[in-house]
Amino acid sequence: MKNLLVALIIFLSSLSLVAEDNTKPATQGIDHLGLTVSDLSATTSFFIDVLGWRLAGRDKSYPANFVTDGQSFVTLWQVKDKSKLVTFNRKYNVGLHHLAIKVSSFETLDVLYNRMKNRSDVVIEFAPELFYGGPAKHMMIREPSGNRLEFIHRPPKAN
Repeated sequence: MKNLLVALIIFLSSLSLVAEDNTKPATQGIDHLGLTVSDLSATTSFFIDVLGWRLAGRDKSYPANFVTDGQSFVTLWQVKDKSKLVTFNRKYNVGLHHLAIKVSSFETLDVLYNRMKNRSDVVIEFAPELFYGGPAKHMMIREPSGNRLEFIHRPPKAN
């Protein structure tokens, strides 16, 4: 009887472990995001000079640059052959639709918009506006290589 009880306890314990494993994600967030870019220098400069990110490393053999804001990492990979470049169409291509980057405030969103609106290498799809009626606000741009970037601020919820 004692052996049966021990076997039952072990069996029930294994069931709870399985249930726990099935209800928790196997992942822990995004480590980094890789973007293929048509102009490595211009896009790296955009992340550093406009967004205030820093260069965290590079791989000259690929070539690639690694940039970070201290929380997120983005790998910028130079397209191999610009003559064979195929631009992304968000309505027809499978792939990255856009990268959404959090900003700390509505004021920061406005500062970024003002930094970008007169740049010839940045296309602004829309200026800061309410996100689905608010209270969040966002804007969408295309950085110098054409990748779509969204900048968004979601104010903390009031209790």
